[in-house]
Amino acid sequence: MILTCKQNHTGGLKMVQVKVDPGICGQKTCIKLAQLDSQKIKIDIQSDCPDINKLGEEIGEVDAYDEIFTNIGSSSVYNKACKHCGHAACPVPMAILKGIEVASGLALAKDVNIEIENIAE
Repeated sequence: MILTCKQNHTGGLKMVQVKVDPGICGQKTCIKLAQLDSQKIKIDIQSDCPDINKLGEEIGEVDAYDEIFTNIGSSSVYNKACKHCGHAACPVPMAILKGIEVASGLALAKDVNIEIENIAE
C-alpha cells in the first residue's frame, strides 16, 4: 500500500490530499481534507470503491482533536467505516486519520508505506 500526502496552505489554513493505492483490490482513493478552523476538518472522498464513497459522504466534517486524541475504538471515522467498509484490512480509514492529523497541523506530511512480500513457499 502506498499512501502519499501533499499539503497546500491557503490563507493560513491547510489543504491536504491523500492518495491511497490499497493493493490487490485496486480500488484507489483520493481524500481531500480542508482545515476550516483550528479543529474542524472538511473531508471529501473520491474512490473507485462505492463503499468508501458512502463512508466519505457520512463523515463530511470532523473535529480533529476528537479523532486524533482517542483510541481506534472511539474514532468516529473507524465507527463509520465499520458500517460502510466490509473489509477489515482496508487502509482507507487509517489514511483518513493520517490526513486529519496533517490538515489540522498535528503532524507533518509524510508518506506511509506498507510492504508485503512472500518470503517462504
